[in-house]
Amino acid sequence: MVYFDSWEEFVERSLELFRNDPIATRYVMKYRHCDGKLVLKVTDNNDCLKFKTDQAQDAKKMEKLNNIFFALMTRGPDADISEVSGKEQAEQQQSKKGRGRRQ
Repeated sequence: MVYFDSWEEFVERSLELFRNDPIATRYVMKYRHCDGKLVLKVTDNNDCLKFKTDQAQDAKKMEKLNNIFFALMTRGPDADISEVSGKEQAEQQQSKKGRGRRQ
Protein backbone atom coordinates (compact mmCIF):
# COMPACT_ATOMS: atom_id res chain seq x y z
CA MET A 1 0.00 0.00 0.00
CA VAL A 2 1.51 3.26 -1.15
CA TYR A 3 0.36 6.76 -0.16
CA PHE A 4 1.29 9.34 -2.75
CA ASP A 5 2.23 12.91 -1.86
CA SER A 6 1.96 14.14 -5.44
CA TRP A 7 -1.50 14.27 -7.07
CA GLU A 8 -0.06 14.09 -10.60
CA GLU A 9 1.95 10.96 -9.79
CA PHE A 10 -1.10 9.31 -8.20
CA VAL A 11 -3.25 10.01 -11.29
CA GLU A 12 -0.53 8.81 -13.66
CA ARG A 13 0.04 5.55 -11.79
CA SER A 14 -3.71 4.98 -11.31
CA LEU A 15 -4.39 5.31 -15.02
CA GLU A 16 -1.48 3.02 -15.81
CA LEU A 17 -2.84 0.44 -13.35
CA PHE A 18 -6.32 0.65 -14.89
CA ARG A 19 -5.06 0.37 -18.46
CA ASN A 20 -2.98 -2.70 -17.60
CA ASP A 21 -5.94 -4.64 -16.17
CA PRO A 22 -9.30 -2.81 -16.47
CA ILE A 23 -11.38 -5.80 -15.33
CA ALA A 24 -9.62 -6.29 -11.99
CA THR A 25 -8.98 -2.64 -11.12
CA ARG A 26 -11.16 -0.95 -8.49
CA TYR A 27 -11.42 2.72 -7.59
CA VAL A 28 -12.67 3.59 -4.11
CA MET A 29 -13.37 6.94 -2.44
CA LYS A 30 -13.74 7.24 1.30
CA TYR A 31 -14.60 10.44 3.14
CA ARG A 32 -14.48 10.68 6.92
CA HIS A 33 -16.50 13.70 7.98
CA CYS A 34 -15.28 13.61 11.57
CA ASP A 35 -11.65 13.90 10.40
CA GLY A 36 -12.37 15.90 7.24
CA LYS A 37 -10.19 13.48 5.27
CA LEU A 38 -10.71 12.12 1.78
CA VAL A 39 -8.90 8.93 0.77
CA LEU A 40 -8.81 7.71 -2.83
CA LYS A 41 -7.70 4.14 -3.48
CA VAL A 42 -6.99 2.36 -6.76
CA THR A 43 -6.15 -1.33 -6.58
CA ASP A 44 -5.95 -4.44 -8.72
CA ASN A 45 -5.33 -6.83 -5.79
CA ASN A 46 -1.58 -6.79 -6.50
CA ASP A 47 -0.83 -3.09 -6.27
CA CYS A 48 -2.65 -0.64 -4.03
CA LEU A 49 -2.28 3.10 -4.63
CA LYS A 50 -3.67 5.64 -2.16
CA PHE A 51 -3.94 9.41 -1.95
CA LYS A 52 -5.04 11.15 1.24
CA THR A 53 -6.02 14.79 1.56
CA ASP A 54 -7.86 17.18 3.83
CA GLN A 55 -7.86 20.09 1.37
CA ALA A 56 -11.20 21.23 -0.10
CA GLN A 57 -9.52 22.31 -3.35
CA ASP A 58 -8.62 18.68 -4.07
CA ALA A 59 -12.33 17.91 -4.53
CA LYS A 60 -12.19 19.39 -8.05
CA LYS A 61 -9.19 17.23 -8.86
CA MET A 62 -11.05 14.18 -7.58
CA GLU A 63 -14.05 15.07 -9.74
CA LYS A 64 -11.85 15.26 -12.83
CA LEU A 65 -10.30 11.87 -11.97
CA ASN A 66 -13.82 10.44 -11.60
CA ASN A 67 -14.70 11.73 -15.07
CA ILE A 68 -11.53 10.21 -16.52
CA PHE A 69 -12.30 6.82 -14.96
CA PHE A 70 -15.92 6.98 -16.16
CA ALA A 71 -14.72 7.70 -19.69
CA LEU A 72 -12.20 4.84 -19.60
CA MET A 73 -14.79 2.44 -18.20
CA THR A 74 -17.40 3.28 -20.83
CA ARG A 75 -15.19 3.82 -23.90
CA GLY A 76 -12.50 1.26 -23.13
CA PRO A 77 -9.01 1.48 -21.63
CA ASP A 78 -7.48 2.78 -24.88
CA ALA A 79 -9.87 5.75 -25.13
CA ASP A 80 -8.54 9.28 -25.61
CA ILE A 81 -9.01 11.15 -22.33
CA SER A 82 -7.84 14.54 -23.59
CA GLU A 83 -11.43 15.76 -24.08
CA VAL A 84 -12.55 14.60 -20.62
CA SER A 85 -13.35 17.67 -18.58
CA GLY A 86 -14.45 18.67 -15.14
CA LYS A 87 -17.66 20.29 -14.00
CA GLU A 88 -16.63 23.79 -15.08
CA GLN A 89 -16.42 22.94 -18.78
CA ALA A 90 -19.68 20.99 -18.68
CA GLU A 91 -21.42 24.01 -17.14
CA GLN A 92 -19.95 26.31 -19.80
CA GLN A 93 -21.29 24.04 -22.54
CA GLN A 94 -24.75 24.07 -20.95
CA SER A 95 -24.73 27.85 -20.66
CA LYS A 96 -24.18 28.15 -24.41
CA LYS A 97 -27.56 26.60 -25.06
CA GLY A 98 -30.41 29.06 -25.52
CA ARG A 99 -32.61 29.88 -22.60
CA GLY A 100 -36.11 31.22 -22.56
CA ARG A 101 -38.68 31.31 -25.30
CA ARG A 102 -38.04 31.99 -28.92
CA GLN A 103 -39.81 35.00 -30.30
